[in-house]
Amino acid sequence: VKCGNMANKTQLNYACVDTFLAKVEHPIRRENAQRVTDLMRNITGVEPNMWGDSLVGFGHLSYTYANGRTGEWFVLGVSPRKQALTGYIMQGFDDIDDYLGRLGKFKLGKCCLYINKLEDVDMSVLEEILHFVWHNMRGQV
Repeated sequence: VKCGNMANKTQLNYACVDTFLAKVEHPIRRENAQRVTDLMRNITGVEPNMWGDSLVGFGHLSYTYANGRTGEWFVLGVSPRKQALTGYIMQGFDDIDDYLGRLGKFKLGKCCLYINKLEDVDMSVLEEILHFVWHNMRGQV
């Protein structure tokens, strides 16, 4: 896992992803989150899990910090945040610069891809990114 400090209280749980998505108040955020979740389902071939109360995650990673502390996280994820639809790319963005150059309008955080609305990005490029990351990290899933 390339993305930094995941030391937080967000834990895997077995709440219903579809129920969570259906309750997203903002209709565009709800539709966008559902579209990206469906895209991730198709790419990964696995069902997502809820992480905390607002993260939809696919796959599982085990990680160990230099100090020996360990944890679990997901490989790909999405969250319909109020400010932007947030995609979580746990490998980081170093290996996907060429994809990002073709994606469209977005912002980056440490491991977060912030998209205001899906119309701002090329969905086929987003699909390429998600496919690349999922298969690139498969050995860690």
